[in-house]
Amino acid sequence: MGDWKNICKDKDTRPKEQTYSSWKDLPPIPICFPAHASDTGSWRTNRPVTDYTKCTKCGFCFLYCPEGTIHEGEDGYYHIEYDYCKGCGVCANECPVKCISMILESDVQEEKMND
Repeated sequence: MGDWKNICKDKDTRPKEQTYSSWKDLPPIPICFPAHASDTGSWRTNRPVTDYTKCTKCGFCFLYCPEGTIHEGEDGYYHIEYDYCKGCGVCANECPVKCISMILESDVQEEKMND
């Protein structure tokens, strides 16, 4: 990662301006941690579903998720923790290759019942 750890120094010794060569150098600052979130899977109406054949592993979904429920897996792909996902659709909207689509949660429940 970049030089973002300099932010943690005391105020007088921090660089006046942080510069980054790419988004991968940005500090990891999730808005919310799933461990402290409540289970939202039971009331979510829409669910993001990733088509990994189209995914470029860019990480935009991870960066834009307002709940911090998307994490990079060992395979390099980003995976959604559905227990904490609220189904807002920000990840699908921000995906540059549109590999994330929003489907109705009721359709997922019907598929589970038919299996």
